[in-house]
Amino acid sequence: MGIRTWLAATAVMAAQAILPTGAGATEFFRPWADPKRAIVLDGYEHNIIDLHRIATDKRVTAFIHKASDGMPPPYRCEGDETERKACRVAWQRYAISRELYRTRRALAKQLGLEWGAYHLARAGDPLEQARHFLDFADPQPDELIALDLEGLDEEKWMSLADAERFAIFIHNETGRYPVLYANEIVSRRIAEMRGEYRVLSRLPLWYARYKPAIRGAFPKGNWDSYHIWQFAYHGNCPGKRCPYRVEGTEPDIDVNIVDMTPEQLRAAWPFGELVEDKAPMVIPIPVARPDIPEIERAPDPLYPGRLVAGLAKTVSDWWGTAAESYRRHAAPDRHFPGPDGIDLVTTAAFGGGKPPDPQIGLR
Repeated sequence: MGIRTWLAATAVMAAQAILPTGAGATEFFRPWADPKRAIVLDGYEHNIIDLHRIATDKRVTAFIHKASDGMPPPYRCEGDETERKACRVAWQRYAISRELYRTRRALAKQLGLEWGAYHLARAGDPLEQARHFLDFADPQPDELIALDLEGLDEEKWMSLADAERFAIFIHNETGRYPVLYANEIVSRRIAEMRGEYRVLSRLPLWYARYKPAIRGAFPKGNWDSYHIWQFAYHGNCPGKRCPYRVEGTEPDIDVNIVDMTPEQLRAAWPFGELVEDKAPMVIPIPVARPDIPEIERAPDPLYPGRLVAGLAKTVSDWWGTAAESYRRHAAPDRHFPGPDGIDLVTTAAFGGGKPPDPQIGLR
């Protein structure tokens, strides 16, 4: 064997030892290398796709398509001629994209693919955006719902507080929560603030990360792992160098992996339940009021004529208030007002005055 042949063989064996086969792939390290794991595609109106060819890949189990984007177009086209023309163009694009969405959905489901829709979250009224999404996508009970939160710049993207209101409104209308699409920066911030965003931090996570290994990314907050991992997009899929190529798509398609077989994914679809809260609020609740020691019945040296026992009664009464507050507000389905006096669960406005503070008795 020549030296060049020996070096080449050694290099191949080294690469095989380093790169995992299907058996070597793990949940956090190149899981797409395991041929048993299901693939999910996601795209939008400008992607060129051939659903018939896509469906020939038996690993491709589902397609998540962009539905609505921010706020709907204005109801009436007003202003000068230029503004009215721009408005008419926006409505034309809106109508075309909506028709394309519904056509692709019907064909994909006919071909046996699971279907989902996502809303691109922009700055603006989150409840109006949620209504826009429901009107555009008309999600059916077997279709996944997702909220795409691209960044933390509140001048461009939906704020975390508004994203939580969006998610709760969707749950009120459909009976299930959306999946949350977020990158490392956004998901890390939500995890760090899970005490403030008790719903947003428990949505099933659609994680965007374009690296072969994400071992250090989890656990974070309430998330021990991802539900869906978007691992390929046009930026890391040029030419032939692509983590996973799907027939019937162009290099600009987004490719996702789940830690399930196609059969398991179909059984779990469309998700919609909150993940476990790993950091519940816990306040000790005394079983019974303790007896007041005799020493506390002595006169208070600072306030003659008042017994120290009065302080003990005050403390006991406070614990009773705290216990009742805990029972009312620590339950997962508690109702409480959000910004502008809107109940985050019912989205009904509280009448008159300042909304009640859900933290009364807990401070």
